[in-house]
Amino acid sequence: MPARVTPYLNFGGNAREAMEFYQSIFGGELEIRTFGDLRAAQDSGQEKLVAHAMLKGDTGVILMGSDVPGPEYKAGGSFSVALGGDEAELTAYWGRLSDGGAVTVPFARSAWGALHGQCVDMFGTSWLVNVTAPSIS
Repeated sequence: MPARVTPYLNFGGNAREAMEFYQSIFGGELEIRTFGDLRAAQDSGQEKLVAHAMLKGDTGVILMGSDVPGPEYKAGGSFSVALGGDEAELTAYWGRLSDGGAVTVPFARSAWGALHGQCVDMFGTSWLVNVTAPSIS
């Protein structure tokens, strides 16, 4: 079985909202386990926080995530989740992901011919969306 890489996103108390948002974009099945479900809450404030979530999107997108309780959570990071695929599908994803967030590179034709854009969504996740230019034979 080949290795695969799956983004594991961290949130500061809004993991459920973020993962449900991603499910509204990518479809599919979302499984959520709270610290309370796993009997891992260190206090009553952690009972409803997400200990682990996994989204298996309809088109193959897989995202995992959790809340990081307390002061250990640090927003953002030195990564972006990269999406590639069909132009119509990615254009729709771009619109939903960038809505309410910050566009850092507008979604437009790039110097290398692809439709490309970068944004940080309303939950602080960085996205890189790239529709590869068709090959010219």
